Amino acid sequence: MTPAARVQASIEILDEILTGAPVEKALTGWARRSRFAGSKDRAAVRDHVFDALRCRRSYAALGGSNSGRGLMIGAIRASDADPADLFTGDGHAPLPVQDAEAARGFETEAERFDIPEWLWPRFTQSLGGEAVPCAQALQGRAAVHLRVNLLKSDVAKASEALKGEGIIARPTSVCHTALEVTEGARRIAQSRAYAEGLVELQDAASQAVVSALELKPGMRVLDYCAGGGGKALALAANKSINVFAHDVNQGRMKDIPIRAERAGARITVLNSSDLAGLTPFDVVLADAPCSGSGSWRRAPAGKWALTEERLTELTRIQSGILKDIAPLVRAGGVLAYASCSVLDDENSAVVTRFLAQHSGWNETFRKSWPVTGQSDGFFTSHLTS
Repeated sequence: MTPAARVQASIEILDEILTGAPVEKALTGWARRSRFAGSKDRAAVRDHVFDALRCRRSYAALGGSNSGRGLMIGAIRASDADPADLFTGDGHAPLPVQDAEAARGFETEAERFDIPEWLWPRFTQSLGGEAVPCAQALQGRAAVHLRVNLLKSDVAKASEALKGEGIIARPTSVCHTALEVTEGARRIAQSRAYAEGLVELQDAASQAVVSALELKPGMRVLDYCAGGGGKALALAANKSINVFAHDVNQGRMKDIPIRAERAGARITVLNSSDLAGLTPFDVVLADAPCSGSGSWRRAPAGKWALTEERLTELTRIQSGILKDIAPLVRAGGVLAYASCSVLDDENSAVVTRFLAQHSGWNETFRKSWPVTGQSDGFFTSHLTS
């Protein structure tokens, strides 16, 4: 495919997404319909689509409309190139740019920095002087991080194993188990290091949330909102820890046994009815459902799907989870709350509300990882009674 044909394909996919199609479904559907597209073509189109979704508001302003065509015109202008070089109408290229598709100025800071207008006041209140740098970071691509599985390897050995397969990765200061991939990221899923469980794909801050827990031999630890099991696997990399995984949606945990076997880890998967008869845990970790605002580089559609009503609903869910799991923590144990959000509504406000409603509980640890600091944005708080 020519560069112009890739742009046209991106326009068509973006139009599907803008009318409600899930991002991955739209990309997969195009790939199935376009057998002529090689791996480099598919990768380039995917990059175009995700870049446009991250910068949807600013690209629409630069491209004259909130359409697939407008976003791609805006993307080209944002890179200081001339859309006329690709929008020629020749072959599979998009039609030439019209006068009505001229760029306009940004009307607000929220538009310039690609944040929903209703959210900008909360965003700036939460982040203060870091609001603009954070928003700018969310306009770009996220780093690719790996967690080194200490049950099978260490950082130096895993780096060498990856290097032998053309994957270059370096340590990051965010977490001692994390590697940042600088070359060959698309080879990871097919690599021997991944297949043999030496490494797992996991953001460095997500790893750091687990690393912040003071785990001791013999502890019983519950990952209450386990999802696909990334944090449960990180917990289970501590050999002497008894790890349990739970999620209200059992289907989300279907891959945990397979992932645990590959990693050489032991994880006991629980359903909600199992929890009632169990002895309280030493640590309960709740990486609660949230806006995902700290990971919008990876899932940019979530930025535009979030509404004020949904954010309010999420904070209710988060408070409800803390209330529900408090009895699962033994006296003197740790309830570790976490979210991949940068918003105070989902972080400090949730913790403050819990402490106000539960006398005898205290916060013993709090940390945030900024989007501007080489990882996703994350928050965690440790609560004890």
